[in-house]
Amino acid sequence: MDTETPTTASAVFAANRARGAVAFEVHARDGATRRGSLHESGSLRVRFPSPEAEGLSAVFVNTAGGVAGGDRFDVDITAHEGARLTLTTAAAEKIYRATDRPAELAISLKLAAGAGLAWLPQETILFDRAKVSRRIDIDLAEGASLLLCEMVVFGRTAMGERVQQGSFVDRWRVRRGGRLAYAETVRLEGDVGEKLSQSAIGKHAAAIATALIVPGDQALAERLREAADHFGGEVGISAWNGFAMARFCAQDAARLRADIVAVLSRTGGPPLPRLWLN
Repeated sequence: MDTETPTTASAVFAANRARGAVAFEVHARDGATRRGSLHESGSLRVRFPSPEAEGLSAVFVNTAGGVAGGDRFDVDITAHEGARLTLTTAAAEKIYRATDRPAELAISLKLAAGAGLAWLPQETILFDRAKVSRRIDIDLAEGASLLLCEMVVFGRTAMGERVQQGSFVDRWRVRRGGRLAYAETVRLEGDVGEKLSQSAIGKHAAAIATALIVPGDQALAERLREAADHFGGEVGISAWNGFAMARFCAQDAARLRADIVAVLSRTGGPPLPRLWLN
């Protein structure tokens, strides 16, 4: 006889959710960037593949093998004055179906004056009925530089998968010099597939991305637009108040990544992670 109560079932569910956190800082020393303090817990790890002449590369690894409803992952990174850091992931992150609570992802990036950070994870892939809530908080000191690109794929189209139902909430907040300089929240909930099919939203797109570049100006935006003849999807590029932004919308992940590589290779920033190009 099954005597499990709803309360007990909830407790068992919570106890089996993946948790992961990484917090570290980097410093500039003798003309090179080196890692300072590092904290890891749960199923999230970060590895530093090889020392470099000036900057430092880091790769996140999720040993849980993916993200499911009720999971939580936290990342907290500080780049001190003059440090140069490029971050990516070992593979695309998969967000699986959720039966109840969404997965939660919280990312905090802090850059001191003269620091430079490139946040370039590989794709986040949502499966049908996935639920995820992500928050990205960025604190830039004056004179810091940032290249941030996030890719989201709704179903693996090469395998005939499409997202019909689900929830994707993505909240970005950027502060510069302690003042809020950029804020947006993307919210796709319910019949996600139908919404993405609408011309004003996705025009049947299955992959979207946003790249934020600081500092950025109209001259940079014009240079990025020079790649337009090679775009396989829809790309919009703009600049304002020292920021430049590119938004991408494509029918599949391959075209999305090709467009992103074409744009980011023109930013004049750090080289793209080698894992992107394998």
